[in-house]
Amino acid sequence: MKRTIRAVVKEGLLRPLEEADLPEGKEVTLTIVRAPSERDFDAFVRSAGGWKGTIDAEALIRNIYADRLISTRPEPLL
Repeated sequence: MKRTIRAVVKEGLLRPLEEADLPEGKEVTLTIVRAPSERDFDAFVRSAGGWKGTIDAEALIRNIYADRLISTRPEPLL
C-alpha cells in the first residue's frame, strides 16, 4: 500500500496531521521530502548556467533544423 500523509516534527518525532489508518505496532518505511516554505531564489541563481559546456549548442541547433526537414507524413496518393 502506498499513501502520502502530512506530518510535523515535534520534539524530534513525526506527528501525523492526518489519519494514517494503520494497525497499532505496524512497522512502516518513511520517505521524507522537505516541502519548501518559500521559494528559494538563491538556488535558482546558483543553478544558472550549470549545463554550460555539457552540450554543443551549435550542433543541437543544426540537428533541430535538420530534423524539421524529415517528413513523417505519407506522401498523398494521386
